[in-house]
Amino acid sequence: MFGNIYHNRRVLLTGHTGFKGSWLALWLWTMGAKVTGIALDPETKPNHWDMLALGDVTDLRIDIRDHAALSAAVAQARPEIVFHLAAQPLVRRSYRMPRETWETNVMGTVNLLNACRAIPDLRAIVAVTTDKCYENIEADYAYKENDKLGGHDPYSASKAGTELVAASYRSAFFHEPDAPLLATARAGNVIGGGDWSEDRLIPDLVRAQAAGQSLAIRSPNATRPWQHVLEPLAGYLMLGHALYAGNRAAASAWNFGPDAESTLSVSALLGRIGAYWPAMKWHVDGTPSVHEAGMLQLDSGKAHRDLGWRPAWGVETQLEMTAAWYRDHADGGRPTSAAQLAAYADAARKAGLSWC
Repeated sequence: MFGNIYHNRRVLLTGHTGFKGSWLALWLWTMGAKVTGIALDPETKPNHWDMLALGDVTDLRIDIRDHAALSAAVAQARPEIVFHLAAQPLVRRSYRMPRETWETNVMGTVNLLNACRAIPDLRAIVAVTTDKCYENIEADYAYKENDKLGGHDPYSASKAGTELVAASYRSAFFHEPDAPLLATARAGNVIGGGDWSEDRLIPDLVRAQAAGQSLAIRSPNATRPWQHVLEPLAGYLMLGHALYAGNRAAASAWNFGPDAESTLSVSALLGRIGAYWPAMKWHVDGTPSVHEAGMLQLDSGKAHRDLGWRPAWGVETQLEMTAAWYRDHADGGRPTSAAQLAAYADAARKAGLSWC
């Protein structure tokens, strides 16, 4: 996969104990990369990272706001490729903890990129932000990479700030011919097995079902670009490959969002996933809540055209795989993440996707 570029490559992955980060750690580990992870302790029990038990990954617990500790760890890892996923990733939490959100997402990225400047063998940096970094006009419009950045809540605005930090470092410090190439990646609302984060739709639904309760839904008509976690991760890995190979045109911002059929309202998504896990129940809660975007879509034409990235699974397969993972976990089985990754790669090969 990916031209075998990751085999025996020193890869630094921040946020490896989180939902997306743990899946990316599994994928890199499967390809034989020498992975160093930097993250905080997992916030939940159970959590996907502990379930995976990837013994060959160097597991460092460091707060990316700690510049000295982070710089020492990056110097020790001597990465050739960096994937930066560590963040405060929750919208509603950002209202409760705005300062921590800004410090982690903006200054944490500054600390990492500053540490990367001292690594001689480093060739590629992929900094992951979010689809919420755009100034959302709440219209039936799919955002492109050159659209205006913004953000109503502290999380969204801090991720727009992260984009500006990356653009500044790219122009000011990573512009020389021998400097590493730096890109940012913006994905949609990810789903998939192993997520137990607070205030996320599928984990909340799983917790409610385990407790024999019906989940209260805040915004049933809110529309999001839903995608299985493996879809944007394939995009990140393609982008890392392109940067490592010296493709200077890839050192920019990229959207990795789903096809139009996967841009669904909350109620539509729940209706579809219910076909694969009928025990799940939900109802609408009219209690006033903090502001969250009502409409959000991504235009991933650039990634389709210039990288050859496309989703490998349709929306029904993505929902089926998500439900199956949690059903297996509820039945007491081992996590099926490795098997689902293999199934995803097989689907990508059958679809003729370039990375596999």
